Amino acid sequence: MDAYSDFAAVYDRFMEEVPYGKWLDFLEQLWQKEEKNIQTIADLGCGTGNMLLPLAKKGYTMIGVDLSLDMLSQAEQKLRSENLSAMLLQQDLAEFVLPMQVDCILSVCDSFNYLTEDGALSDAFACVAQNLKSDGLFCFDMNTEYHFRELLGENTFAATDETAAYIWENYYDTEEKINEYAVTFFCEGADGRYTRSEEVHYERAYALEEIENALQAHGLCIQAMYADYTEEQPQQDTTRILFVVRHQNGGKTI
Repeated sequence: MDAYSDFAAVYDRFMEEVPYGKWLDFLEQLWQKEEKNIQTIADLGCGTGNMLLPLAKKGYTMIGVDLSLDMLSQAEQKLRSENLSAMLLQQDLAEFVLPMQVDCILSVCDSFNYLTEDGALSDAFACVAQNLKSDGLFCFDMNTEYHFRELLGENTFAATDETAAYIWENYYDTEEKINEYAVTFFCEGADGRYTRSEEVHYERAYALEEIENALQAHGLCIQAMYADYTEEQPQQDTTRILFVVRHQNGGKTI
């Protein structure tokens, strides 16, 4: 089963706490500080379009990439309801190809942590290098091992609303650096009866050195890192790191 295949229909209800607006404000301030004239953006792991739509509303030319057709369908419905347009591509992040090079490649909400196979992160960065303009910016975030180990760990989470509910059972393997979470959710149908579905998802924790090496292997370098979309530098207890990356001939390493 593809990740989020069934959960796509209720995904936004249970992701309301994700501060997409804060993230977008921070990114636009970052682009202004970098004096970048960003016009074309590829949103990798765009999901139901929670970052794609507000960027499209602001006038950016958007391309959304996601492996889940169900998530892309939700994004397309949102675009139509707002009379907006964007190109949506069903592609694997480790193999994606854009129809043109873009000014910015963006990925939020830990999409790259979903690349769990050895070499997959490097393959994805190779695609980024090929599809990003020579003076473009690559901005992406990743969950840290601290987040998986200390906050998620072997915990169970649950949430409900008027017509749906989910139970999230989490397990982090400290040796394999793989976070596994099983989501069981219940959704009310038109007849008032609830259907039960289950999905299992996996994310991988990457050390900073692994990320740096994978980027450098494809001519990319980290220009800056930010803790949880703030001006603070990442610390041992940082849960999410935003990376700002350039081609090696367009920036400098930190």
